[in-house]
Amino acid sequence: MNVNFNTRDPVYLQIIRYFKEQIANGELAPGEEIPSRRELANRLKINPNTAQRAYKEMEEQNLIHTERNHPSKITTDEKVLGKVREELLVEAVDTFVTSVRSINIPVEELLNLVRTKYTKSDNKED
Repeated sequence: MNVNFNTRDPVYLQIIRYFKEQIANGELAPGEEIPSRRELANRLKINPNTAQRAYKEMEEQNLIHTERNHPSKITTDEKVLGKVREELLVEAVDTFVTSVRSINIPVEELLNLVRTKYTKSDNKED
């Protein structure tokens, strides 16, 4: 588990984002057990209360569920899992659009550039 924390966002939100990214890219499967709050805090060298807050928020978002005396697990709810990917994608697109809007590039030119860069990125991984 490798989380690179930044200084601008609360740590618990960064932990939630890490779990969402792991779910979206298939690293964490539906129903998979995740570390206990204490274990997560030890692994990441964070305050246990921060881990607790992240898990509480993920439970409220139905991303994970915890049954008494059992490890927390990633949800198996396909609707919730689909929303995770969509949320990350919308967030990335919003950030991108905000950053390039001031340049006043025509949308078609922008889409062509994105398509070219995205395709080159895919080819490098093969």
